[in-house]
Amino acid sequence: MIYDEALTDILENVSKTTRSVDGETIRAMANMLESVESIFIMGVGRSGLVAKAFAMRLMHLGLNVYVVGETITPAITDKDCLVSISGSGETSYIISTTGIAKDIGAKLISITSYTDSTLAKRSDVVVELQGRTKIDSEKNYVRRQISGMHQSLSPMGTIFEISALVFLDSLIAELMNDLGQTEKDLKARHTVLE
Repeated sequence: MIYDEALTDILENVSKTTRSVDGETIRAMANMLESVESIFIMGVGRSGLVAKAFAMRLMHLGLNVYVVGETITPAITDKDCLVSISGSGETSYIISTTGIAKDIGAKLISITSYTDSTLAKRSDVVVELQGRTKIDSEKNYVRRQISGMHQSLSPMGTIFEISALVFLDSLIAELMNDLGQTEKDLKARHTVLE
């Protein structure tokens, strides 16, 4: 079944992608999140859904967090941090918004597949999550076949988005440890209005 092949492809690529983030980058991101007054999170489309999931977990940790674009999101200051999730690092809304945040003096963390993107170049911390496999950039069919490389079965930005979600949930475990938080502490902050 194609399903089984796609599942294997996605799991292998997400594992490879998330394990490639070095400890220094993880530590830099954790330190920044722990040192600012407020954390602002943003993404567009499916990356926006990942951003909201990460914001929820940061709230469960007791951190002051906002999702950019929500009606209750306050002004960002130079004591805050903006986390932007964009596979391309060139999404126009992300670029314009991070430009405003940088002008104000806020710190910027980017999660992207492209370290040479506009987003990455203006960031204080860059987490590179390769969204597509190398085969996707190799256009020569014969070269792909000879080398044993085959087109990924994961649709569009799937590898980037799932990798971002897995990376950020793993980072939450690191932050829990740093902040001395337990699952019980997080559960106490979980919504009861359901």
